[in-house]
Amino acid sequence: MHFQKSNNIKVLLCSLISLNLFANEFALKEDILSDTRQRSFDLTQKKANEDSAKLKKDWINPITYQYTKNLGEEYKNEKSVISINQPIFQSGGIYKAIKYADSTYNYSSLEISQQRKNLIQTATNYLFLIKKTDLNMQKAELSVLNAKIDVNRKKEQVLNGFLDSSFLDNALLALNSSKHSLIDLKYQRQELINNFHNISSKDYTNFSLPTLKLFNEKEYMENNIEIKKAEADIVRKDNFADITTAKYLPSVNAFYTYTKNHFTDGKAGLDKENTENYGVTVNVPFDTRTFNDIESKKLDYLKSKLDLKNKITDEKTFFKSKLEKINMIEDRINITKEDLAVYDSILSIIYEEKEAQLKTQSDLDTLQNSQKIKVLDLKVFEIDKQIELLSVYAKLH
Repeated sequence: MHFQKSNNIKVLLCSLISLNLFANEFALKEDILSDTRQRSFDLTQKKANEDSAKLKKDWINPITYQYTKNLGEEYKNEKSVISINQPIFQSGGIYKAIKYADSTYNYSSLEISQQRKNLIQTATNYLFLIKKTDLNMQKAELSVLNAKIDVNRKKEQVLNGFLDSSFLDNALLALNSSKHSLIDLKYQRQELINNFHNISSKDYTNFSLPTLKLFNEKEYMENNIEIKKAEADIVRKDNFADITTAKYLPSVNAFYTYTKNHFTDGKAGLDKENTENYGVTVNVPFDTRTFNDIESKKLDYLKSKLDLKNKITDEKTFFKSKLEKINMIEDRINITKEDLAVYDSILSIIYEEKEAQLKTQSDLDTLQNSQKIKVLDLKVFEIDKQIELLSVYAKLH
């Protein structure tokens, strides 16, 4: 499959990626989170399991046991009462209650999966940023070397009367700025490492960076966790709307009561030691809030369907924006490659002129350092591209 060109947007499809490949490339996910964070997600998932099991049984009323002991002066008595009042028909409400429990579990599981994936994305993003900072530090060190060469060159020219001292001042300021940039990068690097260790209990050096590739929009939309959550929300709210409607429709309950008098104290009316009572009741509720409650839940359901449409639009726009951002990075990569080709041609000339003593070693060193900076720029751009792809991968389920 291929993307169509749009204006200056170039096709960047590297390959179609199946979810299996995604899992293989992103295999570090199970290891990157600390044990406590993994345990927290596991407990949250278990809680969702128990909440779902509870919801499935909510239509089953409890069996109650009541014990009373009368200590009055008229008579004394001890009595036990066991009673059951169980709905056996609720106009479809029982079936929908079970379906609602299942749909709530599905939604909760997706939400937990998304939270886990977002945290994995954050930790992996820190790994990319640490690598990017390492590359930027190498660039800064080369910039410091070039700045030092320029200071020495300007110093010599000023002492020989070829330049005004202001040129030397500017060179010194540039050197100072390069040194401060390197210090800032060292601090940023350590801060990133600290943030990573807030999420992971293992050292960041234990993990290798994944190599992510671009895939097509159709696959992204079909496996998008945001869209799957919105779809699960529709099912959940549809079931809940049906439960609400059933609450105001006729229902049938079976009841049973068993009463046992432990002693009668010789009082009239308390001669029987136990009694049983059972039967069926039909309940027809009348509530002034019925139509408001039902309409409210239906509106909530209809809104969830609109939310899905909006989410689909949002995710298509998100994917398109990421594609455009990656294309922009690719343009920068191509420009940098063109610059490197220019450096190669110039360096060959400078080397020849140095051999002919028309250029100094400092001239050659400066240009070589600048070329190395451009090579590092390419690596930084590749990291930037991976960071953009990571934000796309994090939304796959």
